[in-house]
Amino acid sequence: MAGGRSQMAHCTAGKSRMRSKKKLAAFDIDGTVFRSSLLLELVEELVKEGIFPARTRAAYEREYVRWLDRKGEYGNYVEKAVMVFARQIQGIPYKVGEKAAKTVLLEKKDRVYRYTRDLISTLKKRGYFLIAVSHSPKFIVGPFAKSLGFDKAYGSIYAADKKGKFTGSVDFEEIIRDKAAILAHALKKFDADAKRSIAVGDTENDIPMLKLVGQPVAFNPNQKLYRYAKKHGWKVVVERKDVVYAL
Repeated sequence: MAGGRSQMAHCTAGKSRMRSKKKLAAFDIDGTVFRSSLLLELVEELVKEGIFPARTRAAYEREYVRWLDRKGEYGNYVEKAVMVFARQIQGIPYKVGEKAAKTVLLEKKDRVYRYTRDLISTLKKRGYFLIAVSHSPKFIVGPFAKSLGFDKAYGSIYAADKKGKFTGSVDFEEIIRDKAAILAHALKKFDADAKRSIAVGDTENDIPMLKLVGQPVAFNPNQKLYRYAKKHGWKVVVERKDVVYAL
């Protein structure tokens, strides 16, 4: 009898530990929450302020036009912008970058999708631990995420030298570029239950991250993510103008 009570107590304790695990919600930021790319907006601001030369745009303009004409991929456009940002930011004081980021957020932080904005608010109220995952610079991702109520933000950490100037390199780049690795780390670090957790993304690059949770959401997906999501029975949500609908 005593052994039975002990076994029941052990099972009850196990169930209690399972219930106590956090529910986590991971959101890709650029194109999923923010209706653009934080890095692209930062580049444009640095050009406008004369910190980056006007010719900076020429490095990614062709890909931008191809994307507008639906002949190229948005990802190619962003990758070109990332490359030029890393090159042009070299030697610029870190404080200058932070100041430009503050200007961008002051003017554009509310340019978000209604669906993900409201979902973030709802999940926050339900006790989810919210993490933001982005390849944009951490010094703009962090404040942006904080303004929306995220608990933790992950972004590209652009290194600075002893004089406080950007070197153009990214610390821990291989880790930061792997969203699935970041989410796996967060699930473990914050003792979250993957099956009860949510992840939201918009491109095929987010698939490895979405696969880690019990409730993946493909939001405004590109074709590759859409096909994968439909094949695997994931939730697909589209927002156009002021209409939000599931596919």
